[in-house]
Amino acid sequence: MSGAEASARAAAISATELEASSPRSKVARAAHTAAHKAEVAARAARRIIEERNHAYTFHTDNGFSFGEGWYVAAAGVLAGEAIQIEPGKAGTPQAEAFLRDAGLSNHLQPYRSRPRAVKQTTEIVARAFKADPSSAQRRLRAAFLADVPIPESVTGWVDRRLAEARAGGSCRKKVLLWIREGLHHPHRNTTLAELLELTDLVRRTGLVPVLTGDALRDGRVPEGAVDMTLFWKDPTFRQLDMRRAQLQFFEHLRRTHGLVGQLGVTTAGMDGPALMGLPTMYLTDMPNVRMREWVGAVPGYQEIVRESGHIERVRRVLSAWAEAS
Repeated sequence: MSGAEASARAAAISATELEASSPRSKVARAAHTAAHKAEVAARAARRIIEERNHAYTFHTDNGFSFGEGWYVAAAGVLAGEAIQIEPGKAGTPQAEAFLRDAGLSNHLQPYRSRPRAVKQTTEIVARAFKADPSSAQRRLRAAFLADVPIPESVTGWVDRRLAEARAGGSCRKKVLLWIREGLHHPHRNTTLAELLELTDLVRRTGLVPVLTGDALRDGRVPEGAVDMTLFWKDPTFRQLDMRRAQLQFFEHLRRTHGLVGQLGVTTAGMDGPALMGLPTMYLTDMPNVRMREWVGAVPGYQEIVRESGHIERVRRVLSAWAEAS
């Protein structure tokens, strides 16, 4: 932009000098025309810069991945990135409440078009974790969970569901098994065959499988598993504090009921708990360019590519979780 403006000024000076020395010459007229074009181009360059939107959008449309919000908020907490909230949607007030509770009020700006691509935020988060993983995790936990008691509405809901499932009490270690059933990239959705295989593997490792995420559409809940799918649709987790409440759901399972890790197909819903410190394995058909940024950066975050021997690798990690104190 500065180059275009400097060029326009130089062209204008040259045109003025030529016009003064030869006011009716073809060269003077051509120089004047070129100077005018340079000025128009410089103004256009200035307008592009001034209209550029440096904020990342916190999407609140139900058709957009809920989990993407964790990335945007984390980029604000860890790197001070500007954030704008998608307006006029059912989830807009909840998103604003979550961001303000996280201490990001000064990072919010009015909604404008042409924002930055949200996909960049995972790399921003990774940079902060690579620089100081312990500090990054502490900052996110302080922002997203705060040092406040988990409400009885959340703890009571979790306790009742586990009691109804007769899940063996808080002394038995548990693993979340995530189910994905989405229209976006449906080839990545959970299959019943893989879910049954993983459920059996979790049980044989001595852990209790807890199903979460989307509904299980292709069959009944596997024997020995606890069904907490669609928990986020319960009114308990749909209030103004819904985003913090959903993280408190995972936190209560971890603090009180022996939750030691989570496993599932690539789904952004897993990444909120992962940022809070829950050991995580995600399954994928091929390396995930975007999420591999977190592997080796976010503590306990692992990618499992479905290739020869990958089930054995899952088994080893589950065994390590089961044996950890």
